[in-house]
Amino acid sequence: MNIELRDDIHERKQIELLVDTFYGKVRVDPLLGGVFNGIIRDRWPEHLAKMYRFWGTVLTNEGSYTGSPVRPHLDMPIGAEHFERWLQLFHATVDELFEGPVAQLAHRNADRMAEMFQDRIARYRDQPQRFIQ
Repeated sequence: MNIELRDDIHERKQIELLVDTFYGKVRVDPLLGGVFNGIIRDRWPEHLAKMYRFWGTVLTNEGSYTGSPVRPHLDMPIGAEHFERWLQLFHATVDELFEGPVAQLAHRNADRMAEMFQDRIARYRDQPQRFIQ
């Protein structure tokens, strides 16, 4: 019997694998690909590097990310269906590659972030002049 054991997320190279695999799926996804490719264009290397820092900070306390993750998304043409698909792809990628407490943390953080982003985008769209991030 061949049992494949997946490792948990512990180091930068695993964060990079997660991010690269996930955004590889996003870039060709019928719903998300056009949105992401249309905004990021030829700046994918910079975006991926930022995502390595973000997820490294969130998952392994790397501390290399600074910034405001919601702000760039405020004017994007996205809605609930985009977040639902983003979560489907993210969860599938985590499960495909990793298993363990940090992988579970990745799932929980993705769910919380999607909810928070949607809430802040809705508030911004409702009253952009009063938006405080």
